[in-house]
Amino acid sequence: MKGRNVLLRALDGGRYAVNRAGVWTKRTLLRRRGEEVKQTPWAIVRRNFFSKKSAVFAVLGLLSVFIFVFIAPLFVSVDLQYTDPLQQNVAPILSLRAMPKNLQKGVVDAQGFSGFSAGLSKDGKVFVWGSTKDGLLGIDYAKLPQEIQDGNVQKLACGKDHLLAVTKDGTVVGWGDNSCGQYGTQPVLNAVTMPDIVLKTGEEVRSLSCGYQSSALVKTDGSLYVWGNLNATKNLPNVQGLTGVRQVAFTNSACVAVLENGKVTTGGVKTFTSAVSSSFGRQADFDGYLADKRAVQVATTNKCVAVLLNDGEVVVSGVFENGEDVFPALQEGEFFVSVCGGTRHFVGVTNKGNAYGWGHNAYGQCPTDTSGEVANAYAGALQTYLTDKNGKLIGSYGLKGYVMGTDGRGRDVFARIVHGGKTTMTIGAVAVLISTVIGVIIGATAGYFGGATDTLLMRITEIFASIPFLPFAMLLSQIIKYYNVAETTRIFIMMLILGALSWTGLARMVRGQVLAEREKEFVLSARAMGISEWKIVFRHVLPNIVSVILVSVTLDFAGCLLTESALSYLGFGVQQPTPIWRNMLNGANNSVVIQNYWWQWLFPALFLSFATVCIHLIGDALCDALDPKNERR
Repeated sequence: MKGRNVLLRALDGGRYAVNRAGVWTKRTLLRRRGEEVKQTPWAIVRRNFFSKKSAVFAVLGLLSVFIFVFIAPLFVSVDLQYTDPLQQNVAPILSLRAMPKNLQKGVVDAQGFSGFSAGLSKDGKVFVWGSTKDGLLGIDYAKLPQEIQDGNVQKLACGKDHLLAVTKDGTVVGWGDNSCGQYGTQPVLNAVTMPDIVLKTGEEVRSLSCGYQSSALVKTDGSLYVWGNLNATKNLPNVQGLTGVRQVAFTNSACVAVLENGKVTTGGVKTFTSAVSSSFGRQADFDGYLADKRAVQVATTNKCVAVLLNDGEVVVSGVFENGEDVFPALQEGEFFVSVCGGTRHFVGVTNKGNAYGWGHNAYGQCPTDTSGEVANAYAGALQTYLTDKNGKLIGSYGLKGYVMGTDGRGRDVFARIVHGGKTTMTIGAVAVLISTVIGVIIGATAGYFGGATDTLLMRITEIFASIPFLPFAMLLSQIIKYYNVAETTRIFIMMLILGALSWTGLARMVRGQVLAEREKEFVLSARAMGISEWKIVFRHVLPNIVSVILVSVTLDFAGCLLTESALSYLGFGVQQPTPIWRNMLNGANNSVVIQNYWWQWLFPALFLSFATVCIHLIGDALCDALDPKNERR
């Protein structure tokens, strides 16, 4: 009996499996023959929507944009007030830190002042790397003059837009931009002309330096020669002709010289409160503190000067914007023996062969190398290179480059696109939400109740529709400028303006749909059951026209993005320095930017266009998927 029951259960299970397989086979064959299979309305809509490849592409694309603009800001930081004139208009590049391999084996000098860097090898060869091409000036800094291509260079200096080299036969060679008298003996307006420097064959130059459109050379006898743009370095005449000079360095606006007697002079330029390394931030008067001290080396950043004293102490003077006065903690018995400076950071090497960086460290350009093998440190603009006693590169730190380049103020375009996209999409989404709520409420109310209510609400709709949108929004934005309004408040007002002026089309469409729906039997049945009028409108009628609303919302979202973009492009939307995709395109109305700095407008335009096209494709696909006639076809 027990075996018989087991057999019957097995037969029943087999028959059930066969029946299920038959049902599945029948449905499959019916689908292949194009015959109708019973499905829920939303299943049909979903099938029709995702059957279009363009719709699938648009959904995935829009999801990618939203993930990018809302997740990426967690990992990519941006300082809205940050500008760097020395990093202006750098093209997309990821090799700013890539020192050439032939130079890495024997580095004598390496330095950089802006987007490119230059180095000198033991065999006298010059190497230039990084962003070496300037489209506006038509200059390639990596294209070396004929005079220095044979490896006969003894000194090299790298400035903002020019380079200098001194050959072993005593020739001073310059290349790059010379519009402000950076090199050459031809007179230039409002500039100190480069003097006729006579160097003997084989004579070693004591110091060669370049700065922001300025240059300096110190001969072995201590005589100083300076030249360049007076608008950039106004103290050039004050230091011209100094004797007994050991070394010269440049900040953005001044020339600083160390004399053989250990004194430091800035040619009368006012110095600032200083910080002393041995006291870890103790404040002191720069000139007063150095009065009885002896300096052996000087290094500079954009706005600061670091002086290394003969006892290993470092004094930093200037404008402390990036922690230049916050010194690293050294080990017991350790002191600095050399120091160098980049754009906003300093790096020092100690007597124990360790290297320490301090100052601006957003790109990791401030190393802490305690291996004991460091003999020399060299600083690029935002890079640091460490070498051993043989001149071999043992470490490089700092900025590798910019994925999407920099803008006219030296700001990272990629970081601004990331944070600007979040603002752009938020403005569009909130504006659409506001316009949808207003349009649905007014359209549904007017369409259902009709009569005087319909007349009044439609006249109000016509009044709003008659307002010229762009001029009115521009007027409101201009009025806001006259008040001390925070940028977040300004963005919120922009959302309200876009939402409050873009609901009229949706209201009319909802009204027309509700007029048709209110005459159907289910509405009469609901009234007969005593359901309140407002509940009928928003619980029974509105769900039947939700498909139309969804299509309208997607298209309005794209419209709000374009409208807000138009306002920002005209200068009446969200203003700099707060980034949004469209105000990043303000420079696109400049032919110089369009022709020479294509990355500044191309990438924001691509992101904005891609998001808008994806939203339009989703709206079109929803319209087709929700159309019952399309299903019958």
